[in-house]
Amino acid sequence: MVLTRRDILLGGLALLGAGALRKPAFAAAASYFDGTAVDNGVTFRATNFAKIDKQWRRQVVKYFSSEPIGTVVVDTRHHFLYLIMENKTAIRYGVGVGREGFKWFGRATIDRKSLWPRWTPPPEMRKRHPELPEFVDGGSAKNPLGPRAMYLHRDGVDTGYRFHGTLEPGSIGKDASSGCIRMFNEDAIDLYQRCPIGTAVQVLPHIADQAPQVSEATLVE
Repeated sequence: MVLTRRDILLGGLALLGAGALRKPAFAAAASYFDGTAVDNGVTFRATNFAKIDKQWRRQVVKYFSSEPIGTVVVDTRHHFLYLIMENKTAIRYGVGVGREGFKWFGRATIDRKSLWPRWTPPPEMRKRHPELPEFVDGGSAKNPLGPRAMYLHRDGVDTGYRFHGTLEPGSIGKDASSGCIRMFNEDAIDLYQRCPIGTAVQVLPHIADQAPQVSEATLVE
C-alpha cells in the first residue's frame, strides 16, 4: 500500500477525530514506522519498536489481582492494559487512554470484535470536527482504528468505547484519545486473538491507589 500526500493529509484529519494530538509532527511520526507488514491481505505500516521505550512494549509481568484469569484490566493512570494469565502473571501492553474530559472507568465486556473495522465517527465527534468523513473503510491508510477493534458493552449496550489500533504509535503512553483505548497495531492483533467474545474488562479509575502491583517484566519478542 503506497501512501500519497492526500492519504497523509486525510489521515491527519482522522487522527484529529480519533483524539490524536492536535498538532501532529508528521516527520517525527514517520520515525515510529519501519517497513510494512501484511495481515489478512491488507498491507500496513509496521511499528518501529526500536523507537519505542521498552516500558510500552508487550511483555509478561508478575501481576497480583483478585480478578479471574482472562480478565482485561486497564490501568489508565500508568497507561497499561493487562490480560490476566495463570500463576499470578499477566501480559502487559502499553496503551493510550482518554485525554482530559474524555476519560471513562468501570466494567464492561467485549461483546463484538472486528477485523480491519470500518470507522464511523460518532455524531458528537463530527459536530466538533465537521471536516471528518461520514466513514472510513476498513484497511484504509486513513482509518484510525487500525487492524482490529474490540467493542466494549455494558449490560448488553454498546458503551461507544473500544480497544483498537492506532495511526500514531507515539501516542501510546499518553492521554491522547477521545476515550477509546488505543494500542500498537501489532498489540491490537495480539489481544484480539486472545480475547473471546464475553471477555470481562475493568477500566480502573485514574487514581494512584488503584494501580495494580507488578514486577519482573519480561519482553515478549
